[in-house]
Amino acid sequence: MNVAFFLTPKSEVVFEKVSSTMRRAMERMEYHRYTSIPLLDDRGRYVGTLTEGDILWKLKNTPDFSLKDTEKILIKEIPRHVCNKAVSINSDIESLILAAKSQNFVPVVDDSNTFIGIIKRSDIISYCYNKMFNDDNYSKLHELEELAQIAN
Repeated sequence: MNVAFFLTPKSEVVFEKVSSTMRRAMERMEYHRYTSIPLLDDRGRYVGTLTEGDILWKLKNTPDFSLKDTEKILIKEIPRHVCNKAVSINSDIESLILAAKSQNFVPVVDDSNTFIGIIKRSDIISYCYNKMFNDDNYSKLHELEELAQIAN
């Protein structure tokens, strides 16, 4: 199976450019109720993920900070504490699942590191759930397990 099966395309993803302001990122994250968003450079390449935690650490570690200051601080000036790895559109499912273990979403890039979308961990889990609980093989296996329990 190709990882593209799970892809939410860039056109449907909330992301921010690193040249944007902290205020803009905060407002977009609040509006969409996201705790993290992908960051892109001016050429559309994935460069990292901004989290609520990154913003909070920036607020905490900036003396005499005011909300007005968020309009002057660029996202590229905010230290990021988590390094979310992207996967290539040509990656195998194992690489995708390994990345999704520790990330709510996995950024997907093409061969030139251009951001093309994300894969949400929830979509992977939903797919696996459906395969496990809606598959005829699972049903037959479950019936055999029940029969084995009754026999014992």
